[in-house]
Amino acid sequence: MASTEKKKKEPKTGAAGSGYSAESITVLEGLEPVRKRPGMYIGTTGLEGLHHLIWEVFDNSRDEAMGGHANDIEVTLLPKNLVRVADNGRGVPVDIHKQTKVSALETIMTTLHAGGKFGGDGYKVSGGLHGVGVSVVNALSTYAKAEVHRDGGYYIQEYERGKAKAKVKKVGSSDWRGTIITFEADPQIFPEIKYDFNKIVAHLRQQAYLVKAVRISVIDARDYSGKIDLADVRYFRELGFLVPSQTFYFEGGLKSLVTFNNRFQKPVHDSVFYVEKEADGVAVEVALQYVDDISARLTAFANNTYNAEGGTHVTGFKTALTRSLNTYARKNNIVKEAEENFTGDDVLEGLTAIISIKMREVQFEGQTKGKLGSVEARGAVETVFSEGFSDFLDAHPDEARAICAKVLLALKARKAAKAAKDSVLRKGALDGMTLPGKLADCQSKDASESEIFIVEGDSAGGSSKQGRDRRTQAVLPLRGKILNVERARLDKMLASNEIKNLVIAMGTAIGDLFDISKLRYHKIIIATDADVDGAHIRTLLLTLFYRHFRGVIDGGYLYIAQPPLFKVKIGKEVGYMQDEAELEKYLKEKGIKKTELDESGAGEGETEGEEETLAEEEEKTPKTRKSTKPSIQRYKGLGEMNPEELWETTMDPERRTLRQVTIEDAQDADRVFDILMGTDVPARKSFIQSNAKTATLDI
Repeated sequence: MASTEKKKKEPKTGAAGSGYSAESITVLEGLEPVRKRPGMYIGTTGLEGLHHLIWEVFDNSRDEAMGGHANDIEVTLLPKNLVRVADNGRGVPVDIHKQTKVSALETIMTTLHAGGKFGGDGYKVSGGLHGVGVSVVNALSTYAKAEVHRDGGYYIQEYERGKAKAKVKKVGSSDWRGTIITFEADPQIFPEIKYDFNKIVAHLRQQAYLVKAVRISVIDARDYSGKIDLADVRYFRELGFLVPSQTFYFEGGLKSLVTFNNRFQKPVHDSVFYVEKEADGVAVEVALQYVDDISARLTAFANNTYNAEGGTHVTGFKTALTRSLNTYARKNNIVKEAEENFTGDDVLEGLTAIISIKMREVQFEGQTKGKLGSVEARGAVETVFSEGFSDFLDAHPDEARAICAKVLLALKARKAAKAAKDSVLRKGALDGMTLPGKLADCQSKDASESEIFIVEGDSAGGSSKQGRDRRTQAVLPLRGKILNVERARLDKMLASNEIKNLVIAMGTAIGDLFDISKLRYHKIIIATDADVDGAHIRTLLLTLFYRHFRGVIDGGYLYIAQPPLFKVKIGKEVGYMQDEAELEKYLKEKGIKKTELDESGAGEGETEGEEETLAEEEEKTPKTRKSTKPSIQRYKGLGEMNPEELWETTMDPERRTLRQVTIEDAQDADRVFDILMGTDVPARKSFIQSNAKTATLDI
């Protein structure tokens, strides 16, 4: 067959028989690699990566404070998406760099792997990795400016997408010292530029605990309408703007942070253990306290950088903690010779601990610094913590016995839970109950295309089973409200039929046998009614997944269905609306005012027969009748929908709306679950009173 396409020119081939030669190699100069692959440097171009820009610039100021050169840092959100970070440190050097032949300031701002953290005496301790921080921020910003107050001079340099617009310029004299970095994130890189003030406050509050005697301020001046002359401003708080702001200053360090984290908990012992010492060139700080809870809260830092995934310092801490408590318990006959030792899980139950190390050559796994890889940190933490904690136990016998009693209770509960868990798993495998009877499973065995709807009650379960796509959609109805697992141990949880059915249906097992690779559905969809009871059931399920199936959330497999609240029928036209706002918008588009509709009493609550009459009337007289009053049905629950409606609105992948459950800040999520589902009634009452005005009520 003839073709109108031009014949492609064949590539020249060498000895290897391909066109792969030196000409095939692309060399990216300067900061081009950052713009080409931003995810390699900041993890993501989503909102998490956007905030990471602030952390990178702040880390430079914080490193100045850690070296004893600064005691005041301010982060300000300005109009037009500008972010400004100021400190009263030494000021970035502005003299000519011998190697690059340009100002040291320009070198640091425009060159990867350049900075005062690569040896020499610039920084003894630094949280930065590879020295890429501020240059990466510069590369990913449409505009950036560096202001330096140093040696009696005031210097400025501006940049556009990582490239200097002009040389460093001295614009005047100054009796101050410090560095101010202002940047505007590039919308070509970040699809959404929206800073979360509360997220920034939480991060910087944490940093204030880690750097003693340093004042850290956060100011939100995005909505400030007055004139802002950045050249005349050193610290925005000096201007007294009436904008949201918070300032932190802590002398207690990690002990204060442990107390803060336990503010909604009941301590098992009064004293917060704390040790600070150096071993093998590694400065180690550890603070801990046990509380009356079953969850462990370990927070780790290396050079004041939060390590969400832990690392070698956490491994060293866990090893030393287990060994120290076993030694003390046996030496004091708390655990008899014939009894088994405490395990790592036993000693972690109810523990709140902060582990912080500082060392000169820190190694992280990945640019986002989520996990510490420095081998020497493990031994240093083991040595320092073992000595300090053993001395603490010996010096505080009452508190030591309270801790051991807490751990011993965890050991007994673990054994009971293991027996209950094994019984459940054996029963599921041996009695032919691999899947619970209430589960209407899907035909597909491919987890990647399979999904399960967890629905509220048998009524919604019946409609869901009839309306679903049987090939890929499974349905598991739950009866009533499941057990609140916030403070329930595994044995009590598995005594609940509803939770047991869910565990068996998912296929992942639970506890130490949890295996995310065995998950039978890659979409687990919580579908509850849009009322107070439905919200409560949803919260109970979220608590279960957060505490015992974190891998499901982290893997992006958990969703919440968003069924419509209203069904609107105008003649033969049917529409579904998610909420009041969408309903009003829809009626407005149709030329109907919701207020008029409410005043007349028409529409809401009309019967099916009335709907048909109105439709017939419109069909008979389309020219003479201008409009038909709509029939509006408000769904109280999924059980009110027939199978066809449920499929159209909630189950059809082409038309439904799902909200994926994510954990942006695990520590904040942990705190909220503690407040909402824990035993501290005053804290829950305070939370409800503080957030009552923002709640959506079903009255």
